[in-house]
Amino acid sequence: MKDTTKHPCFNKETAGSCGRVHLPVAPKCNIQCNYCNRKYDCVNESRPGVTSSVLKPFQAAEYMDAVLEKEPRITVAGIAGPGDPFANPEEVLETMRLLNEKHPQLLFCLSSNGMGILPYLDDIADLGVSHVTITISAVDPAIGAKIYSWVKDGNVVYRGEKGAEVLLERQLAAIKGLKERGIVVKVNSIVIPGVNEDHITEVSRVVAELGADIQNMIPLKPTEGTPFAEIIEPGHETIGPLRKEAGKVIEQMTHCKRCRADAVGLLGNDQSAALCGTLKACSELRPIDINAPRPYVAVASREGMLINQHLGEAKEFHIWGKNEEGGFKLVEKRNAPVAGCGPKRWTDLAATLSDCRAVLAAAIGETPSLMLEENGIMPYVVSGFIESALETVYNGGNMEVHKGRRGSIADACCTGTGTKCG
Repeated sequence: MKDTTKHPCFNKETAGSCGRVHLPVAPKCNIQCNYCNRKYDCVNESRPGVTSSVLKPFQAAEYMDAVLEKEPRITVAGIAGPGDPFANPEEVLETMRLLNEKHPQLLFCLSSNGMGILPYLDDIADLGVSHVTITISAVDPAIGAKIYSWVKDGNVVYRGEKGAEVLLERQLAAIKGLKERGIVVKVNSIVIPGVNEDHITEVSRVVAELGADIQNMIPLKPTEGTPFAEIIEPGHETIGPLRKEAGKVIEQMTHCKRCRADAVGLLGNDQSAALCGTLKACSELRPIDINAPRPYVAVASREGMLINQHLGEAKEFHIWGKNEEGGFKLVEKRNAPVAGCGPKRWTDLAATLSDCRAVLAAAIGETPSLMLEENGIMPYVVSGFIESALETVYNGGNMEVHKGRRGSIADACCTGTGTKCG
């Protein structure tokens, strides 16, 4: 059984040792809040609804692999937007399925407004989702009407109190349904001065009666381009007494960082900016065409006898295939894409080598490795004689025997971004 205490948002004691990653696979939303402006491209802004890139499920699985390699303290994989998970149910459930297959040890978490979650309660329980956050900032439709511009239910859009009433009905049913399935529930409540600060403890009482486990009172963050842009952010003098009063009926979260939709790392040591390049590279990955014929192997070589060139240094690749006698032959030399910065170079390389099952080089950075592998081309960091390595590739042998000192040294200095690759 998974240790649910290792969720840093639900357990403050583990916030310094357990991390989380938010996978931004849900761009669409089914409500419009008057405090929300979802921009995708501001890496320096830390608030919900913001991400540097949006991922498809298979891209999210690759990104998860890269994140765990860089930060093994990650214990939670979550989806929190940049829209709402259940305005994008197919993408979210597929992402959860892939993660469950590849990383079943992780805790799985979702953060939703609750509008569209009800049809999927059994699905997320079956996929092992252990924690769900529902954002509820009002339990009175008259107050909710001031917070939400519109609510979309299928093809029907509701506004005003009717929209707030429909949303609230779904939210309260969601808490009940989640608790019936043994899922830990957190309620996020946005504290908005002049709108709901005198009502927020009533939210606490109602959700506590339904069995919610913890509440997170989040001060409004005024955001440019929204109806609430001019409201002053409430300080501790406002939030502190509200938490104290609400704490009589439900546990209060006090260490929230108002995380981005692509947040990654420990709560006190977010690495979203550091991993922005990896996130963007994964968002450029293309699905593998498993039916594409791949008879060849590409080699980065200076003279055509040894594997002795860094992937990014190669101006051309030696393309090898099998001959009629069962040996190997040089088919052609193929020009590499023009050197440049960013993932496009490696996308172009994958297209150039689309008929190759593998590429052999003395060193390969993380980003090109990810992009080649996603396109069905296995990247191998090896050294030595070409034909010896080809024998192993074509026969499905262990390529580790061809690794040499030069490969490991060169690989260590490759950023994978294209900036040091010739």
